[in-house]
Amino acid sequence: MRTLGAELGVEAMSLYNHVKNKEDLLDGLVDMVFAEIEVNCSGGWKAAMKGRANLVREALTRHRWAVGLMESRTQPGPENLGHHDAVLRCLREAGFSVPMAAHAYSALDSYIYGFALTQMNLPFETGEQAAEVAEAILGANVASTYPFLAELAAEHVMQPGYSYVNEFEYGLDLLLDALELKLPGEPPRSGRARPTSPAASRRARRVTLGTGLS
Repeated sequence: MRTLGAELGVEAMSLYNHVKNKEDLLDGLVDMVFAEIEVNCSGGWKAAMKGRANLVREALTRHRWAVGLMESRTQPGPENLGHHDAVLRCLREAGFSVPMAAHAYSALDSYIYGFALTQMNLPFETGEQAAEVAEAILGANVASTYPFLAELAAEHVMQPGYSYVNEFEYGLDLLLDALELKLPGEPPRSGRARPTSPAASRRARRVTLGTGLS
């Protein structure tokens, strides 16, 4: 609090007129970040989760300090609680069971936060910078020793238009497609033959044989 007071040009004790303590201040800051992340389920759960994932990653890119704090609060504010409730509502209304909604939420957040942490620690930001880093690392001697790294750099990273952020979209789509497989199957439509058990099939065959229709 003394550091914050010095940054603001006020006495540290005056900050306690606005917040109870450091944890209260962090709760409020995290709530402000959650306020930037919309959860809109009107277009279906996959579109909602994809849009939300991109907004979370973008928010964490703007507020790098928040990566380790977003899920750490023991006194979460209304934006924090509302965000979590909205995500769960979207998943539950899509048909996910309570356990599967929890699994889906955890898998998505693990991917989002993990990617954000990786992205912010990379030694480059643009595709051009990525190519320069790759070229500097993979000199002639290194490339001959690590041919698959050299191949990745030459055929992917150093190609025009490369952006590491595109990897986020690809991985996110894979994850959402996998989660979709966990949704309960649709009931058979009217007029569609329902699958029968082996025992039921044997009984039907005996009836058919007995009536002379086989």
